[in-house]
Amino acid sequence: MKLSSPWSPILIAAAVVALDQLSKWWILATFNLHESLPVIPGFFDLTFVVNTGAAFGMLAGEQNLWRQLFFVSMTLVALVVLCFAFRQYRYEGRSYIIGIGLIGGGALGNLVDRLRFGHVVDFLDFSIKGHHWPAFNVADSAISVGVAFFLLAGFLEIRREGSSEAAKS
Repeated sequence: MKLSSPWSPILIAAAVVALDQLSKWWILATFNLHESLPVIPGFFDLTFVVNTGAAFGMLAGEQNLWRQLFFVSMTLVALVVLCFAFRQYRYEGRSYIIGIGLIGGGALGNLVDRLRFGHVVDFLDFSIKGHHWPAFNVADSAISVGVAFFLLAGFLEIRREGSSEAAKS
């Protein structure tokens, strides 16, 4: 299947959602809330926490109904934007398609948590020399990597256009 196929980002997103939900299922089945298991001591732990807010806990203190409506609405808006982005970039390169699939899958993975639990399950916990990064999950990772793919594709496209213009001069 060509990556320009409408199924490509859907299949990528489905794989992300499956991996995200399986990893969260394992955490929920294995850990108690706030329980931690050092994997690489002093650097990486598996720590079961919940996030009622957005990235880094933003909006966590807002009333539950309004917070949920906000997150569901924003996820739906993001998915619509991703559909338009796919239509715009589907023939521009693999990185765009992969990025769209990863971002969509990550958004859907966290949406499933919000609809099921009213919060997102996080468990990937990194720290370096006492500096602690907020815990995150597979969906968050997919969103970040997807954005990186999209930005890298745009950067490479700008460089290619710059090189072609320079060659014409």
